Amino acid sequence: MKNQKRKADISLDAEKSKAFFNIKRTASWLDQKVNDFLKPYKISEQQYNILRILRGAGEQITVNVIKERMIHKSPNATRLMDKLCDKKLIQRTRCENDRRIVYVKISNIGLELLDQINFEEFDNTIQNLSIEEAKKLNALLDKVRK
Repeated sequence: MKNQKRKADISLDAEKSKAFFNIKRTASWLDQKVNDFLKPYKISEQQYNILRILRGAGEQITVNVIKERMIHKSPNATRLMDKLCDKKLIQRTRCENDRRIVYVKISNIGLELLDQINFEEFDNTIQNLSIEEAKKLNALLDKVRK
């Protein structure tokens, strides 16, 4: 009897381990798909995320706010923004009262680039899920992050 319980525990642990690695593998697969999708636009997934954050903000926000909102918390967010500045996709200004604070806003060129990127084409990667399956997956992923 004790041996059967142990086998059941091992089986549960194996399924949880499999789920963990399946999530990691799927995340990696999705990252590669997104990077391939964005390659023609010459921006990375993190840069795209920064542009979306800025468009959604509708006004200039600080670098720290951008870092907090990023999907992939990146220690090199400043470098990513440097590249976006070089491409004239964003504009930065220093706070007049505190030179340590930097404000960032999306430029018209950045807005035009986002308009060109039809991310609905990418959404085809999850089209084989029903609405109910997507809801269940969302709930499970939310539960994992709690």
